[in-house]
Amino acid sequence: MKFKNRTEAGLLLAEKLKSYDKNKDAIVATIPRGGLPIGNIIAKQLHVPLVIVLSKKIGHPYNKEYAIGAVTLNERVLSDEAHTVSQEYLNEETNRIRALLKERHEKYYGNIKTPSLKNKIVILVDDGVATGHTLISCIKLIEKQRPSQIIVALPVGPPSVIKKINEMPSVNKTICLLTPIDFFAVGQFYEEFNQVNDNEVIRLLKDANSFLEIHT
Repeated sequence: MKFKNRTEAGLLLAEKLKSYDKNKDAIVATIPRGGLPIGNIIAKQLHVPLVIVLSKKIGHPYNKEYAIGAVTLNERVLSDEAHTVSQEYLNEETNRIRALLKERHEKYYGNIKTPSLKNKIVILVDDGVATGHTLISCIKLIEKQRPSQIIVALPVGPPSVIKKINEMPSVNKTICLLTPIDFFAVGQFYEEFNQVNDNEVIRLLKDANSFLEIHT
């Protein structure tokens, strides 16, 4: 099976999440940039707010693609492997990443204050998961904000990664539409899998929250 595009995947996920429709404690949190089209659809279908999880991994000094932690504007999580590198490196990377995230936050939100996730039912959405490193880091960062629940909603992911996410103590429920064994990349399960740029992110974020204001 393949999804036609992210819109179709979003509509199918929204159907699985309809018990949260108009729930005043629910909020859709999505990972940029590919998760935004799906988050936009789900937020509008459920009549709940949409926020972006702005985080970025800390790469190992000898292999930047290998994540040893992740940073948001206010929080940091470190993996066990982070203890093998210097505190100076971790602090420098944290400050560098925070500066980038601050620029991105200003670009996406302007002067609008982002809503708190404390005591919220957070529906965490992306367009799919491969290794799970980014998503797991986001879950740990969201957990620090003390939501009442974390629901992970994904169109596709390999069975081993979905199992790992589902077994995280802070995850209350995991919804994944496809868990193929022959998984190579998220894009192989979409007929259309276009890049999502910053302008589209801004448009989708405003669209979902403007829709909510009109329909509540």
